[in-house]
Amino acid sequence: MSTTSLSTKNAESVSAKSTDAEARVSGGSRFVRACLRQPVDRTPVWFLRQAGRYMPEYMAVRKHHSLLDICRTPEVAAEVTITAVERLDVDAAIIFADLLLPFTPMGLDFEFVNGEGPVVHKPIRTMEQIEALRTDRTEDLSYVAKAIEKVVAHFKTPRADGDQLGIIGFIGAPFTLASYMIEGASSRNYVEMKRLMYSDRKAWPLLMEKLVTVLVEYAAQQVEAGADVIQIFDSWAGALSVSDYREFVLQPTTELVRRVQALGVPVIYFGVDTASLLSTMKETGADVIGLDWRVPLDEGWKAVGRGCAVQGNLDPIALFAPDDLLRARVKEVLDAAGGRDGHIFNLGHGIVPGTPVESVINVARWVKELSVR
Repeated sequence: MSTTSLSTKNAESVSAKSTDAEARVSGGSRFVRACLRQPVDRTPVWFLRQAGRYMPEYMAVRKHHSLLDICRTPEVAAEVTITAVERLDVDAAIIFADLLLPFTPMGLDFEFVNGEGPVVHKPIRTMEQIEALRTDRTEDLSYVAKAIEKVVAHFKTPRADGDQLGIIGFIGAPFTLASYMIEGASSRNYVEMKRLMYSDRKAWPLLMEKLVTVLVEYAAQQVEAGADVIQIFDSWAGALSVSDYREFVLQPTTELVRRVQALGVPVIYFGVDTASLLSTMKETGADVIGLDWRVPLDEGWKAVGRGCAVQGNLDPIALFAPDDLLRARVKEVLDAAGGRDGHIFNLGHGIVPGTPVESVINVARWVKELSVR
């Protein structure tokens, strides 16, 4: 299917999806209501990387499938997504996928290397390479939408408390994806990325434009499949100064946020080590700003303003603490939120391998007990 025909199809579905979203909100989905700063009976809770290597059920699947195999096989991606939700009893499911999946249809190969994470073997360093990146094959990512459809179907019936589970799709932010493309792997100093960003005033905007084009189409597939919310991960945004973020990143990210919202869903925008960027990140217009654990939640919320919802922000390593300390940290986050509409309880980053599953289950239970309005 061409990009043009796919765009037309997506545009035609916007009004229908908006109606569906309104129905979900009026029907009492506490997760979506919290994203929109509407009243809820208690604080909704879910966890970044809630399906992952800390969970025995997931590791059992990994014995037979690589990470990319799971992502690209809808039945398996749906299975690990559903298993995590039911094991933890959380209020939202985030589809199991990876930020870098759009690289392949854009013509950029990558793989996961043990001990190193994702590796791009031919990093993007020139204008010619950027011009060669394709934007007309986003339909190749439809396996993610198919997995979402399966998760939506599984959770179609409201849960015992009458609430409808929230379904989260996600995409990477253009800056973070560009950084992976240019650096070729995780980086400490981001030298190659910043060198290109600073020095080539034609190449960087073109790369941003191509990424936004692909990401909007990719998000549209997920929304059509039934995602209630799209989370945008800007994992490496904390590498930027406020000036650099404002000059090189704010405009394309804002365009992405607004175009995803036009699909009829709220947007959560999350970055790591972004305390200095929060007020600027809010300028994207995202409905929810994710806070990492380095900033107290009330200070982070003040930085983004009360007109925005927030998500977070328990330190994921607190999950290794004894129950009494862990419960105290959960209460500390909830107390900082003060019962205000628009708080979604989460971690300040993803669950790490080795985390006790019972601790994650306990946190979800304590949030429910301590946050009843």
